[in-house]
Amino acid sequence: MALTWGDDYPIHQTPEPVAYAGTDRNFYDRYFFNGYAAQGDGNDLFFAAAFGVYPHLNIADAAFCVMKDGKQVNLHASRWLKMERMDLTVGPITIDVLEPLRRLKLTVTAPEQGIAAEIVFEGRSFPIEEPRFVRRNGPRTLLDYTRLTQNGRYSGWVEVDGARTSVDGFVGTRDRSWGVRPVGARDPQELAPPALPQFFWLWAPCNFDEGSLFFHTNDDELGRAWNRRALWLEDGGRENDFGGFAQSSCAIDWKSGTRHAAAATLDLGADGTMTIEPKTEFFMLGLGYNHPVWGHGLNHGELKVEREDFVTADMDRKMPHLLHVQALSDVTYVDGAGRSRKGRGVFEQLAIGPHATSGFASILDMAP
Repeated sequence: MALTWGDDYPIHQTPEPVAYAGTDRNFYDRYFFNGYAAQGDGNDLFFAAAFGVYPHLNIADAAFCVMKDGKQVNLHASRWLKMERMDLTVGPITIDVLEPLRRLKLTVTAPEQGIAAEIVFEGRSFPIEEPRFVRRNGPRTLLDYTRLTQNGRYSGWVEVDGARTSVDGFVGTRDRSWGVRPVGARDPQELAPPALPQFFWLWAPCNFDEGSLFFHTNDDELGRAWNRRALWLEDGGRENDFGGFAQSSCAIDWKSGTRHAAAATLDLGADGTMTIEPKTEFFMLGLGYNHPVWGHGLNHGELKVEREDFVTADMDRKMPHLLHVQALSDVTYVDGAGRSRKGRGVFEQLAIGPHATSGFASILDMAP
């Protein structure tokens, strides 16, 4: 029986029931959120959430993370999907779409793990659609997906071990992506001939008083961008009203002995510059990215929920599964007319393998 809730809505993409997402076993459909205080006024609380559906693996998983005072608490949950893609609950974590493309609600109720939250996201403008991501390793499709990204404001609260904190007035970013990327168990048959891994990714959605600046890049081993875009978007606008910056590049000052940024400068040509000052680093494995146990789409049985705690200063930043971070950053944008704006954002970084522009020549050599 393949009929599910979605089949009563006009959302089909193939002649099949909604339960069948084409033919690629790596198809996924995913939500992401992060949030932080609009001003760096001593409130260093940062939260993030993710929710993934993997139709051909028949798995759904979710995570909710809170970082404060140098400690990161991660709540992981996984369940069998049972082919129902519109059931947006995994154990204690639920997403409600209150108003599509504008308002969503995230609820966490995990008393056994000491974590709870009730958070509403409201978009500052219509979401942007990032250019389609297509990347192949030889004949094999590694990535083929679309992502919408939206900055917004939050209301609500988070609670860890009985300590409740309001997130009213917080800002942040949410995204939705869907398509093909590596998920679930690793393919046992490697490429022929073998190829060393290479992936270079920067993502910097930033919030200012009256608008948002978005930048991302995927580079190859020579530092050439195969997917890059930068865009300014005023509150209440749409990307077609503003377009993108004609050119953009990012220069990074890497921390010695790591592949994490100490500072960065975004060059927008005639449209100005943005400087990025990372303050604290959130480890994306808390949301399942490259997690050795809670990786995306892995089968943990009918339902499993687990809490994980660590001190961020204790993490060995040379470990491959810890390379992927979002650095909560203070940002300054000086536009082409010389007007200066100060804001906050995240500077997401994942650099594996060679990247000539950064001076990386092998899989895991670190900055001098």
